[in-house]
Amino acid sequence: MMANKVWFITGASRGFGLLIARDALARGDYVVAAARKPQAVAEALGNHPRLLPVQLDVADDAAASVAVQAAVERFGRVDVLVNNAGYGLVGAVEETSAQELRKNYEVNVFGLLNVSRAVLPVMRRQRSGHVMNISSQGGYQGFCGFGIYCSTKFAVEGLSEAMAQELAPLGVHVTVVEPGAFRTDFFDAASLVKAAAHIEDYDGTVGPMRQFAADNNHAQPGDPEKLAQALLVLADAGRPPLRLQLGSDAVARAYAKHQQVEQELAQWKELALSTDFEPAARQAA
Repeated sequence: MMANKVWFITGASRGFGLLIARDALARGDYVVAAARKPQAVAEALGNHPRLLPVQLDVADDAAASVAVQAAVERFGRVDVLVNNAGYGLVGAVEETSAQELRKNYEVNVFGLLNVSRAVLPVMRRQRSGHVMNISSQGGYQGFCGFGIYCSTKFAVEGLSEAMAQELAPLGVHVTVVEPGAFRTDFFDAASLVKAAAHIEDYDGTVGPMRQFAADNNHAQPGDPEKLAQALLVLADAGRPPLRLQLGSDAVARAYAKHQQVEQELAQWKELALSTDFEPAARQAA
Protein backbone atom coordinates (compact mmCIF):
# COMPACT_ATOMS: atom_id res chain seq x y z
CA MET A 1 0.00 0.00 0.00
CA MET A 2 2.86 2.38 0.74
CA ALA A 3 3.65 2.63 -2.98
CA ASN A 4 0.44 4.62 -3.36
CA LYS A 5 -0.57 7.84 -1.65
CA VAL A 6 -3.20 8.18 1.05
CA TRP A 7 -5.35 11.28 0.53
CA PHE A 8 -7.52 13.06 3.10
CA ILE A 9 -9.93 15.35 1.24
CA THR A 10 -12.49 17.65 2.86
CA GLY A 11 -15.66 18.72 1.07
CA ALA A 12 -15.43 15.48 -0.88
CA SER A 13 -19.10 14.90 -1.66
CA ARG A 14 -19.18 17.19 -4.70
CA GLY A 15 -17.22 19.67 -6.79
CA PHE A 16 -13.44 19.65 -6.71
CA GLY A 17 -13.30 17.32 -3.73
CA LEU A 18 -15.29 14.57 -5.39
CA LEU A 19 -13.35 14.81 -8.65
CA ILE A 20 -9.99 14.66 -6.88
CA ALA A 21 -11.15 11.64 -4.87
CA ARG A 22 -12.37 9.89 -8.01
CA ASP A 23 -9.14 10.47 -9.93
CA ALA A 24 -6.91 9.49 -7.01
CA LEU A 25 -8.78 6.21 -6.67
CA ALA A 26 -8.58 5.62 -10.41
CA ARG A 27 -4.81 5.71 -10.36
CA GLY A 28 -4.54 3.34 -7.40
CA ASP A 29 -4.30 5.73 -4.45
CA TYR A 30 -6.23 5.51 -1.19
CA VAL A 31 -8.77 8.17 -0.29
CA VAL A 32 -10.36 9.33 2.93
CA ALA A 33 -13.31 11.37 1.67
CA ALA A 34 -14.58 13.68 4.40
CA ALA A 35 -18.02 15.27 4.03
CA ARG A 36 -20.98 16.33 6.12
CA LYS A 37 -22.97 13.69 4.24
CA PRO A 38 -20.56 10.79 3.62
CA GLN A 39 -23.34 8.71 2.07
CA ALA A 40 -23.21 11.11 -0.88
CA VAL A 41 -19.58 10.11 -1.42
CA ALA A 42 -20.47 6.41 -1.35
CA GLU A 43 -23.32 6.97 -3.77
CA ALA A 44 -21.04 8.83 -6.19
CA LEU A 45 -17.96 6.60 -5.99
CA GLY A 46 -19.40 3.25 -4.93
CA ASN A 47 -18.21 0.74 -2.36
CA HIS A 48 -14.53 0.98 -3.21
CA PRO A 49 -11.95 -1.00 -1.18
CA ARG A 50 -9.51 1.93 -1.21
CA LEU A 51 -12.14 4.51 -0.22
CA LEU A 52 -13.11 5.51 3.32
CA PRO A 53 -15.98 8.03 3.50
CA VAL A 54 -16.02 9.80 6.89
CA GLN A 55 -18.54 12.17 8.39
CA LEU A 56 -17.04 15.59 9.06
CA ASP A 57 -18.24 19.10 9.62
CA VAL A 58 -14.90 20.90 9.46
CA ALA A 59 -16.11 23.52 11.93
CA ASP A 60 -16.19 20.77 14.59
CA ASP A 61 -12.68 20.49 16.01
CA ALA A 62 -13.34 17.22 17.85
CA ALA A 63 -14.91 15.65 14.77
CA ALA A 64 -11.78 16.45 12.76
CA SER A 65 -9.64 14.48 15.20
CA VAL A 66 -12.03 11.53 15.06
CA ALA A 67 -12.00 11.52 11.25
CA VAL A 68 -8.22 11.62 11.06
CA GLN A 69 -7.94 8.83 13.62
CA ALA A 70 -10.25 6.71 11.47
CA ALA A 71 -8.04 7.44 8.46
CA VAL A 72 -4.88 6.32 10.23
CA GLU A 73 -6.57 3.21 11.63
CA ARG A 74 -7.71 2.22 8.15
CA PHE A 75 -4.71 3.16 6.00
CA GLY A 76 -1.86 3.76 8.45
CA ARG A 77 -0.83 7.21 7.24
CA VAL A 78 -1.87 10.41 5.48
CA ASP A 79 0.27 11.60 2.58
CA VAL A 80 -1.83 14.38 1.05
CA LEU A 81 -4.28 16.65 2.85
CA VAL A 82 -6.59 18.67 0.60
CA ASN A 83 -8.35 21.37 2.61
CA ASN A 84 -11.12 21.89 0.08
CA ALA A 85 -14.27 22.51 2.16
CA GLY A 86 -15.58 26.06 1.97
CA TYR A 87 -18.24 28.31 0.50
CA GLY A 88 -18.65 31.79 -0.96
CA LEU A 89 -20.32 34.88 0.44
CA VAL A 90 -21.38 37.80 -1.75
CA GLY A 91 -22.28 41.23 -0.44
CA ALA A 92 -20.58 44.49 0.51
CA VAL A 93 -18.52 44.37 3.68
CA GLU A 94 -20.95 46.77 5.36
CA GLU A 95 -23.94 44.71 4.23
CA THR A 96 -22.59 41.53 5.80
CA SER A 97 -23.89 40.78 9.28
CA ALA A 98 -21.68 39.59 12.12
CA GLN A 99 -23.40 36.20 12.02
CA GLU A 100 -22.86 35.80 8.25
CA LEU A 101 -19.23 36.84 8.61
CA ARG A 102 -18.46 34.48 11.51
CA LYS A 103 -20.09 31.53 9.80
CA ASN A 104 -17.94 32.04 6.70
CA TYR A 105 -14.81 32.16 8.84
CA GLU A 106 -15.89 29.10 10.83
CA VAL A 107 -15.80 26.98 7.68
CA ASN A 108 -13.24 28.63 5.41
CA VAL A 109 -10.59 29.47 8.04
CA PHE A 110 -11.23 27.75 11.36
CA GLY A 111 -12.40 24.60 9.61
CA LEU A 112 -9.16 24.45 7.65
CA LEU A 113 -7.23 24.94 10.88
CA ASN A 114 -9.19 22.23 12.68
CA VAL A 115 -8.41 19.64 10.03
CA SER A 116 -4.79 20.76 9.62
CA ARG A 117 -4.12 20.51 13.36
CA ALA A 118 -5.55 17.00 13.34
CA VAL A 119 -3.50 15.82 10.35
CA LEU A 120 -0.16 17.51 11.00
CA PRO A 121 0.86 15.28 13.95
CA VAL A 122 0.54 12.31 11.59
CA MET A 123 2.68 13.97 8.91
CA ARG A 124 5.27 15.08 11.46
CA ARG A 125 5.66 11.52 12.71
CA GLN A 126 6.04 10.33 9.12
CA ARG A 127 8.46 13.17 8.31
CA SER A 128 6.58 13.45 5.04
CA GLY A 129 3.36 14.80 3.60
CA HIS A 130 1.83 17.51 1.46
CA VAL A 131 -0.83 19.97 2.60
CA MET A 132 -2.85 21.56 -0.20
CA ASN A 133 -4.94 24.49 0.99
CA ILE A 134 -7.55 25.46 -1.57
CA SER A 135 -7.70 29.24 -1.72
CA SER A 136 -8.93 31.28 -4.70
CA GLN A 137 -7.80 34.00 -7.03
CA GLY A 138 -9.78 36.05 -4.51
CA GLY A 139 -7.17 35.08 -1.92
CA TYR A 140 -4.53 36.93 -3.90
CA GLN A 141 -6.58 39.94 -4.96
CA GLY A 142 -9.70 41.28 -3.29
CA PHE A 143 -12.90 41.86 -5.25
CA CYS A 144 -15.73 44.20 -4.37
CA GLY A 145 -18.79 42.26 -3.36
CA PHE A 146 -16.67 39.36 -2.15
CA GLY A 147 -14.74 41.21 0.55
CA ILE A 148 -15.55 38.85 3.42
CA TYR A 149 -15.00 35.72 1.33
CA CYS A 150 -11.73 37.11 -0.03
CA SER A 151 -10.61 37.94 3.50
CA THR A 152 -11.07 34.30 4.51
CA LYS A 153 -8.91 33.24 1.59
CA PHE A 154 -6.32 35.91 2.38
CA ALA A 155 -6.16 34.29 5.83
CA VAL A 156 -5.59 30.91 4.18
CA GLU A 157 -2.74 32.42 2.15
CA GLY A 158 -1.00 33.80 5.24
CA LEU A 159 -1.48 30.58 7.17
CA SER A 160 -0.09 28.58 4.26
CA GLU A 161 3.05 30.72 4.01
CA ALA A 162 3.74 30.32 7.72
CA MET A 163 2.96 26.59 7.71
CA ALA A 164 5.31 26.07 4.76
CA GLN A 165 8.18 27.64 6.70
CA GLU A 166 7.39 25.71 9.89
CA LEU A 167 6.98 22.33 8.22
CA ALA A 168 9.73 22.37 5.58
CA PRO A 169 12.45 21.15 8.00
CA LEU A 170 10.14 18.26 8.93
CA GLY A 171 9.72 16.98 5.38
CA VAL A 172 6.18 18.30 4.94
CA HIS A 173 5.27 20.50 1.96
CA VAL A 174 2.53 23.14 1.84
CA THR A 175 0.94 24.54 -1.30
CA VAL A 176 -1.81 27.12 -1.46
CA VAL A 177 -3.88 26.52 -4.60
CA GLU A 178 -5.53 29.55 -6.21
CA PRO A 179 -8.20 28.49 -8.71
CA GLY A 180 -9.82 31.00 -10.99
CA ALA A 181 -13.45 30.60 -12.05
CA PHE A 182 -14.17 26.93 -12.68
CA ARG A 183 -17.39 25.43 -13.97
CA THR A 184 -18.58 23.97 -10.67
CA ASP A 185 -21.62 24.70 -8.49
CA PHE A 186 -19.79 27.56 -6.74
CA PHE A 187 -22.36 30.14 -7.86
CA ASP A 188 -25.28 27.89 -6.84
CA ALA A 189 -27.26 28.75 -3.71
CA ALA A 190 -25.74 25.74 -1.93
CA SER A 191 -22.22 27.15 -2.34
CA LEU A 192 -22.70 30.92 -2.54
CA VAL A 193 -24.53 32.73 0.25
CA LYS A 194 -25.88 36.23 -0.40
CA ALA A 195 -25.79 38.77 2.41
CA ALA A 196 -29.33 39.37 3.63
CA ALA A 197 -28.93 43.15 3.86
CA HIS A 198 -29.05 45.38 0.79
CA ILE A 199 -27.69 48.95 0.78
CA GLU A 200 -28.53 50.90 -2.38
CA ASP A 201 -25.31 52.93 -2.27
CA TYR A 202 -23.42 49.77 -3.25
CA ASP A 203 -25.56 48.98 -6.28
CA GLY A 204 -22.92 50.41 -8.61
CA THR A 205 -20.13 48.21 -7.27
CA VAL A 206 -21.58 45.15 -5.58
CA GLY A 207 -24.63 45.00 -7.84
CA PRO A 208 -22.65 44.00 -10.96
CA MET A 209 -20.86 41.33 -8.93
CA ARG A 210 -24.16 39.78 -7.85
CA GLN A 211 -25.28 39.84 -11.47
CA PHE A 212 -21.96 38.37 -12.62
CA ALA A 213 -22.47 35.41 -10.30
CA ALA A 214 -25.96 34.84 -11.66
CA ASP A 215 -24.97 35.23 -15.32
CA ASN A 216 -21.86 33.06 -15.15
CA ASN A 217 -23.18 30.12 -13.16
CA HIS A 218 -21.97 26.99 -14.97
CA ALA A 219 -20.40 29.18 -17.67
CA GLN A 220 -17.00 29.69 -16.05
CA PRO A 221 -13.90 29.11 -18.21
CA GLY A 222 -12.13 26.58 -15.97
CA ASP A 223 -12.55 22.82 -16.45
CA PRO A 224 -12.92 21.07 -13.05
CA GLU A 225 -11.79 17.76 -14.51
CA LYS A 226 -8.47 19.34 -15.48
CA LEU A 227 -8.07 20.91 -12.06
CA ALA A 228 -8.43 17.50 -10.42
CA GLN A 229 -5.74 16.11 -12.72
CA ALA A 230 -3.51 19.09 -11.98
CA LEU A 231 -3.66 18.34 -8.25
CA LEU A 232 -2.53 14.78 -8.90
CA VAL A 233 0.47 16.19 -10.77
CA LEU A 234 1.07 18.56 -7.85
CA ALA A 235 0.93 15.67 -5.38
CA ASP A 236 3.70 13.89 -7.30
CA ALA A 237 6.03 16.90 -7.45
CA GLY A 238 9.31 16.46 -5.61
CA ARG A 239 9.58 20.20 -4.96
CA PRO A 240 6.04 21.58 -5.09
CA PRO A 241 5.45 25.33 -5.24
CA LEU A 242 4.22 27.44 -2.35
CA ARG A 243 1.52 28.86 -4.64
CA LEU A 244 -0.16 27.40 -7.68
CA GLN A 245 -2.56 29.49 -9.75
CA LEU A 246 -4.95 27.37 -11.82
CA GLY A 247 -6.85 28.81 -14.75
CA SER A 248 -5.91 31.49 -17.28
CA ASP A 249 -7.93 34.09 -15.36
CA ALA A 250 -6.06 33.37 -12.11
CA VAL A 251 -2.70 33.64 -13.88
CA ALA A 252 -3.69 36.94 -15.55
CA ARG A 253 -4.94 38.34 -12.23
CA ALA A 254 -1.66 37.47 -10.52
CA TYR A 255 0.41 39.21 -13.20
CA ALA A 256 -1.87 42.27 -13.10
CA LYS A 257 -1.61 42.54 -9.32
CA HIS A 258 2.18 42.22 -9.43
CA GLN A 259 2.31 45.11 -11.91
CA GLN A 260 -0.02 47.25 -9.82
CA VAL A 261 1.96 46.61 -6.63
CA GLU A 262 5.27 47.40 -8.34
CA GLN A 263 3.91 50.68 -9.73
CA GLU A 264 2.44 51.77 -6.41
CA LEU A 265 5.57 50.76 -4.50
CA ALA A 266 7.73 52.85 -6.81
CA GLN A 267 5.37 55.84 -6.57
CA TRP A 268 5.37 55.88 -2.77
CA LYS A 269 8.86 54.49 -2.13
CA GLU A 270 10.34 57.79 -0.92
CA LEU A 271 7.66 58.24 1.74
CA ALA A 272 7.85 54.57 2.70
CA LEU A 273 11.61 54.77 3.30
CA SER A 274 11.38 58.05 5.23
CA THR A 275 9.92 56.48 8.36
CA ASP A 276 13.02 54.66 9.71
CA PHE A 277 15.14 56.03 12.56
CA GLU A 278 18.10 58.06 11.35
CA PRO A 279 21.42 56.16 11.38
CA ALA A 280 23.31 56.62 14.64
CA ALA A 281 26.20 58.47 13.01
CA ARG A 282 23.87 60.99 11.44
CA GLN A 283 22.05 61.50 14.76
CA ALA A 284 25.38 62.17 16.53
CA ALA A 285 26.39 64.71 13.90
